[in-house]
Amino acid sequence: MVKKPKAAAGGPSEMELAATIKDSAQQIWLAGLGAFSKAHDEGNKVFEALVREGESIQKRTRKVAEIKVSEITARATGTWDKLEQVFEDRVDRALHRLGVPTKSDVDALAKRVAQLGEMISAVAAKQKAPPAKRAPAAKKAG
Repeated sequence: MVKKPKAAAGGPSEMELAATIKDSAQQIWLAGLGAFSKAHDEGNKVFEALVREGESIQKRTRKVAEIKVSEITARATGTWDKLEQVFEDRVDRALHRLGVPTKSDVDALAKRVAQLGEMISAVAAKQKAPPAKRAPAAKKAG
């Protein structure tokens, strides 16, 4: 025969207390499993939402970065063009001070030489042409 523990005066018996603790532990275990399952399901949803948000942020960041790179490239190109023009101007001034003719000077001179050549050819052509023959003078009767 199994002895039943005696109930304390006015309180639950040890068996009732053990059963209550067992039921509570079972409920806590089931709640934990439910929480784990819910966290797993929700965790996947949250993870996917975070991935989508990350992709969106990456696209926006990439777009902003491309705009900034374009702006910096434009500024650098403008600065480079200015620097190149300053260099060309200084070289032109230095060559002018040394008396070196510029390309436009050489082009103008070449054009003038070509004109003079044409004029010389025209004069030479006139000099080589035989003189026009004159009609013989009529003899006077006499």
